[in-house]
Amino acid sequence: MNIRWDAEGYTERFSFVPGYGRDVLSLIEAGAGSAVLDLGCGNGTLTRALQEKGYRAMGLDASEALLAIARREHPDIPFVQGDATAFSLRERVDAVFSNAVFHWIDRERQRDMLACVREALRAGGELVFEMGGKGNNRRIHSALGEVFKRHGYRYEMPFYFPAIGEYAALLEAAGFETRVALLFDRPTPLQGEAGLADWIRMFVKAPFEAVPEAEEREQMIAEAAQALRRELYANGVWYADYVRLRMRAVRL
Repeated sequence: MNIRWDAEGYTERFSFVPGYGRDVLSLIEAGAGSAVLDLGCGNGTLTRALQEKGYRAMGLDASEALLAIARREHPDIPFVQGDATAFSLRERVDAVFSNAVFHWIDRERQRDMLACVREALRAGGELVFEMGGKGNNRRIHSALGEVFKRHGYRYEMPFYFPAIGEYAALLEAAGFETRVALLFDRPTPLQGEAGLADWIRMFVKAPFEAVPEAEEREQMIAEAAQALRRELYANGVWYADYVRLRMRAVRL
């Protein structure tokens, strides 16, 4: 993953991320008592939800800061640090679940990740996930691209947002059969008057590494928010123009 998390800020201001993920849990068909890995578990909110549904849940994440919160809040659930593109489990699981993680992984590393997931699953096990899909945050990234250009920088897209067909092909090549595939708009309300600026600061870190001065970075964020105000601000609330890709696939 290409980000260092502000773990406390993420937990406090962006709880909608695991909140929306609760609906994805309903795609898991494994029965109660099945072993489920929450891949990219973050602060463990959805790992706990898996446990509450009767699964033997465990979490894996690359961020020690987020895992520290997960272990503090859910001491009875096993959490391990690991890279989603290079991990292995001692025992295979019945399902791998993931929410809002796969789009952080470069397209070139998706095959590595899916190979790890396949190896972690028993034959017939299921992969259930939601990620950013084609068109996700198109308005936000377009506005940032224009701002970067005005300031003399190149905006490098830090995410991978595939279409259904593209990701279904990756799954098939990795030894999975796609059973469910949905691509849908989900305009998402953000918290506070500075909601969009806070969202950019939290999630769009990598492109701003090319901007050396903090003052200029803040000016650029302000310019992007101003450009988007007419489209993404309504009745005192900022919205992020999310498009989500939700899938279920079975290991062959």
